[in-house]
Amino acid sequence: MDKQPTLHVPFISDLDNYNISEIGSILEEKGERQMIQSINWADQYPYQPLTAFAIAHSEKYIYVDFFVRCNYLRAVNYLNNSPVSEDSCVEFFIAPKCDNHYWNFEFNCIGTINASHRTERKNPTRLTDDELAQVKRYASCGTRPFNEIEGLFTWNLTIAIPLELIGLKYEGKAIAIQGNFYKCASGTSLPHYMSWNPINTDKPNFHCQEFFGDIILD
Repeated sequence: MDKQPTLHVPFISDLDNYNISEIGSILEEKGERQMIQSINWADQYPYQPLTAFAIAHSEKYIYVDFFVRCNYLRAVNYLNNSPVSEDSCVEFFIAPKCDNHYWNFEFNCIGTINASHRTERKNPTRLTDDELAQVKRYASCGTRPFNEIEGLFTWNLTIAIPLELIGLKYEGKAIAIQGNFYKCASGTSLPHYMSWNPINTDKPNFHCQEFFGDIILD
């Protein structure tokens, strides 16, 4: 599997002046756009919903707008740190450059969040409710939970993660980090596990820092 080229995240100074519901259209125009399309376990999980993201940052936040087109939509989980990866889910894992810890931010299509600080998949330090509340979200599907429905759906989720929450501070100079972006839905009728940067493991496992890609906050 070939590694993705370095992702350069543009700095947009006035992003913090907008409501989170307005950020998606700005990122579409001015952010860096990428696809999430590595089907790492194609024999077991061949389904590939169209998934893309647009990303940028300000002095205080990393902003990501996810876009998905899929055939099944599920949003059963509505409590903080519930297993949103079973639902129609997008994820962003972030690690400081040359370090052994990382943060996982997982969201279902109604914006329910599961997030932790980790050094490995086991023994996570779950973010508290107060910390999770700092992560801004806007979901085109709304915020009410629902059981799986079948059809042809398109949806967006816009998120804003405070740099301070993940131990970063932007002072006008580029910051080198690592990370990966994912699309999954383990509890749907078409389960899938896709990534931005390819993963080479026998079974689905997103918690592998050795397969994180290089990311530069310009």
